[in-house]
Amino acid sequence: MLEAKNLTKKYGNFTALNELNLTVNPGDIFCLLGANGAGKSTTINLFLNFIAPSSGSVFINSKDVNKYAQETKSMISYIPENLMLYTNLTGIENLEFFCSLGGLKYTKIELEKLIIDAGLQPEFIHQRVKNYSKGMRQKIGIALAVARKSSVLLLDEPTSGLDPKASNEFSELLLSMKEKGVTTLMATHDLFRAKNTGTHIGIMKGGNLIEEFQSDNINFQELERMYINHMHN
Repeated sequence: MLEAKNLTKKYGNFTALNELNLTVNPGDIFCLLGANGAGKSTTINLFLNFIAPSSGSVFINSKDVNKYAQETKSMISYIPENLMLYTNLTGIENLEFFCSLGGLKYTKIELEKLIIDAGLQPEFIHQRVKNYSKGMRQKIGIALAVARKSSVLLLDEPTSGLDPKASNEFSELLLSMKEKGVTTLMATHDLFRAKNTGTHIGIMKGGNLIEEFQSDNINFQELERMYINHMHN
């Protein structure tokens, strides 16, 4: 579970996030929509403890992120817009390396299965990452999230720049993790992906969460119209 209580982040006189109150329950995929500078990435970074709040509190599985930074980080898998992997290592070597950093031990066969289950074609498992597309790199990130058995998944524009096929595959992976009870918070510009993948949607503007609703309660045309109206007002 993710919780933000009156969460605020200021830089001098500029308010990047203003008294955010948000709850994301296990099995939810909460999609934050908004233009650049709306406060989406700031929210993600506060949950990651990359930055400290100016006021308010942020919790992961009822643990205060600022008081239990290491413990809460161990519960999270984070996939940014551009996932950084070692380009001279193969996909499976990257997965093995990052698993070892977390004290996780898997056999080669188990690592291969994790990557295949994440949607990467078997012939690319032992190729160097420098030959991977962005979508293929994101699948290594998903494989790592599964390997870590993370209860929380934080995503910052993970489908930006992906082709439609890769975006659809990524959405299918998120839905499979939803079935396992993973709590997911995703910052995105992609209204279509938010409607079809998310269980909940929030629209942010100027550091404020101005709309919040279940995705089943609105159709795509209504979502698009609402989003455009907010962006122009």
